[in-house]
Amino acid sequence: MTAAMTAGERDARGEEDTDRSTRAAVLAVYRLTARHRGAIALATTLTLVASALGLAQPLLAKRVVDASGGQQPLWPPLLLLTALFAAEAATGSAGRFLLERTGEGVVRTLRHTLVGRLLRLEMREYDAQRCGDLIARVTADTTLLREVVAQALVDLVTGAVVAVGALALMAWLDPLLLVLVTATVATAAAVVALLLRGIRAASEHMQSSVGALAADLERALGALSMVRVYRAEQREAARIGARVDDACAAGVRTAKYAAVMSSAVELAVQGSFLLVLVVGGLRTRGHGHSVGDLVAFLLYASYLVVPLSSVFRAAGLIQRGMGAHLRIEQTLNLPVEPTGPAAPPVRQASGHVPEGGPARVPALALEDVHFAYRPGRPVLRGVSFTVPQRRQVALVGLSGAGKSTVFALIARFYEPDAGRLRFHGCPAAELGRDASRAGLAIVDQSSHVVRGTLRDNIVYGRPDATEEEVRRALALARLDQVAERLPGGLHGAVGEHGATLSGGERQRVALARALLTRPTLLLLDEPTSHLDALNEAALTAALKDITRECAVLVIAHRLSTVQHADRIVVLDGGRVTACGRHEELLTSSPVYRRLAAAQMVRPAGAAGNNSLARP
Repeated sequence: MTAAMTAGERDARGEEDTDRSTRAAVLAVYRLTARHRGAIALATTLTLVASALGLAQPLLAKRVVDASGGQQPLWPPLLLLTALFAAEAATGSAGRFLLERTGEGVVRTLRHTLVGRLLRLEMREYDAQRCGDLIARVTADTTLLREVVAQALVDLVTGAVVAVGALALMAWLDPLLLVLVTATVATAAAVVALLLRGIRAASEHMQSSVGALAADLERALGALSMVRVYRAEQREAARIGARVDDACAAGVRTAKYAAVMSSAVELAVQGSFLLVLVVGGLRTRGHGHSVGDLVAFLLYASYLVVPLSSVFRAAGLIQRGMGAHLRIEQTLNLPVEPTGPAAPPVRQASGHVPEGGPARVPALALEDVHFAYRPGRPVLRGVSFTVPQRRQVALVGLSGAGKSTVFALIARFYEPDAGRLRFHGCPAAELGRDASRAGLAIVDQSSHVVRGTLRDNIVYGRPDATEEEVRRALALARLDQVAERLPGGLHGAVGEHGATLSGGERQRVALARALLTRPTLLLLDEPTSHLDALNEAALTAALKDITRECAVLVIAHRLSTVQHADRIVVLDGGRVTACGRHEELLTSSPVYRRLAAAQMVRPAGAAGNNSLARP
């Protein structure tokens, strides 16, 4: 008994929450139009004027019919009727245009807000969300919400006002016929009320399915080469096709409810029209009602169809839009990166830290940093080390030791669970993330290259860079020959995700982009992973020049890349187990020795080799 009561209470609470969310959605959509209240008020006024002009037409038609049996001239009421038609069309069109323009304006503002929000989300949210689904909320969901803004709200108001006006005039012409019309319309309204909840649920399911479809398609297209190499086209098509079928099924359910609702309204209108025609025709015989009265009542009955249909359609549209509204609200409530007003680390205009006192402060310091992506599963356990200015520090360790996580914390993608970071002596917690990143550049393993020209990708971090600065970054990153090879040179297209470039070339594009910003701290994640021996040697030489200008922290599994580093930090199991130069670590760090031994390198100084000595 208690369990049954509890379940009943949950059901009641669920219905209450549904009603409350319906009201909240209407209010939220109303709030979305805050900047457009004037245009909406004008559009509503024009729509009401057009409706009033339409309501006056049956009375003129009554006069025309009554005058046709007497000696009164017909042309004055006919002329006035024509003028009313023209005025109604003009005002109605103007009102509808204002509403459509308002809807576009609201969606434009909403999309700007969503895009800005998505670009500032906390990185943890991207770990939990699917990018394709987030994109669908900016595109498909806002499009559906636009219909609610542009049509539903005003249709509810104008439709209700016009319906009340038509009913009042019908009551003045013939109260008995109005009772018959009201009975049929009330029946249709009851059916519509029962269908609205089903429409809302089916629409929410459909919007979620469309979002999942976009996410799965984005996943497959983003790894298209892998899909084709492993001959997985049919499997991916079947998986994405299941999403298509799910969205189709939800759409069919929505269409089913909408079709029943439309049929109920249509039958009510047709039934009331037939009742008025039969009963009204009988009442014109000896009951003091003229044919003109019947014509006017029939016209009002037919005119009642439009406002009632608009009210019912608006109610259904709001229910369908609630799913989109809920998804948009969820996106707008996702946490974004905080911004702080603190000043950035001290820098010269060129991006260099000045010589003297501040130069003695490390460019970066990690102090007893702890971090876990998930509670209870720590990745870093008390990591501490420093990166001096104009020095190269290498971070080495086995896969999973926490090296990339250190980079993610330095870039402020995540915040430490304990401990702290310092940039040029300033605690990161006291700096805004923009300030922390102001002197930072990173080249990660993804080597992001966006669609556009080679120059577009290189100047991404500094769009105002001069041609001389771009050429300098090209030379440092050894991209000169790539620029000469591409049709159009620097202005040649690199394709989607840099499809016209090799992996090593994409990596060097990312390096040139980083160097162009003249950072005070440069993070390099596996900078030689896609490079051949010649280009690796060239990059090693370039790093010496780069270190004269900024601090460098580099992650590398190929120890030959970091053997000349000023300091090497060894990570193992999320802890710093050793720190020193290459020769020192070969004797003092078992982990470093294992890393060196695993590479099967020859003794240092052997011909054609500049890598580690094998212990």
